Amino acid sequence: MPVDAALRRIRIVLSRPSHPGNVGSAARAMKTMGFADLRVVAPRRAPGAQARALAAGGADVLERSRAALDLDAAIAGTVLAAGFTARRRELSHRLLALREAAPRIVAAAGDGPVALVFGNETSGLTNEELGRCGMLVTIPADARYPSLNLAAAVQVACYEVAAASASFGPPPEARREPATADDVGALLAHWESAMVESGYLDPARPGRLVERLRRLVARAGLERSEVKLLRGMLAAFEARMRR
Repeated sequence: MPVDAALRRIRIVLSRPSHPGNVGSAARAMKTMGFADLRVVAPRRAPGAQARALAAGGADVLERSRAALDLDAAIAGTVLAAGFTARRRELSHRLLALREAAPRIVAAAGDGPVALVFGNETSGLTNEELGRCGMLVTIPADARYPSLNLAAAVQVACYEVAAASASFGPPPEARREPATADDVGALLAHWESAMVESGYLDPARPGRLVERLRRLVARAGLERSEVKLLRGMLAAFEARMRR
């Protein structure tokens, strides 16, 4: 299955969120990582203007989000529900660190829809809600203050799952125009001339200075724009010397 198709099978479920702004911020976090399916269970307040403002470029994710009366409705049809919690609970499930859980989540998405379930900002998921999840996941953090904002937790979870799916790589490099051998030769000739004129290089006793400069320039792998910049600097130095 293509990795982007796997991500489309993963839904983000926010159970009983208190603040509409967090729902909007979660939608934005999802959009940056390629997720689009948002389910909101029994929010304290319906997402409104604040949610839309904080969703920013992820407003389409927010607008397409689905409301659910309870968690059972939100995770219906999934092959796996992964409940996120910052606290250890007296449950039979083993608590997995997110980075360990992420590849399993991606693999499960190959079999069908998967839900990543997040609880209320203050209390998180209840034991009853976690009992409906087939996997328990925690986002490791400093033990002195392990609490993450809801939208931040969604962002981190989406990032780790997207990274585990190898969905995205670094942005493509900007097109670069390497300097030609003629460009480099002209730069070195200009550089040598400027050094002679300044008195830094004695043409009668050049030693290995020009050779070392040539090696330095070769290692640098200059672009044409960089050669132009260096020659512009040399020309400015020469103009000042001739005053």
